Amino acid sequence: MTARSERGQGPRMSGRSRQLNLPRAARVLSGPGGAPERVDGHAVEAVRESWLVEDRWWTERPLGRRYWEVLRADGANVVVFHDLRTGRWFTQR
Repeated sequence: MTARSERGQGPRMSGRSRQLNLPRAARVLSGPGGAPERVDGHAVEAVRESWLVEDRWWTERPLGRRYWEVLRADGANVVVFHDLRTGRWFTQR
């Protein structure tokens, strides 16, 4: 452990930073109401939650997304979103 991390400042990072939690393109088959039925080839067993995000409406690049937290049949808990502007689907952790 470094002296910096012992003082609660965290370890020293290089000049590069990396972005966390970036969306990744997903293959989604949706059913009635837009709910995902298959995500990347896996059947969806249950929808746990859904929410709408509309942000940056005052800019030239507004954001509109419908998020779904789903339980796949293989037991994986996955968050996917439908980009309402482009029509594309993404997964996000």
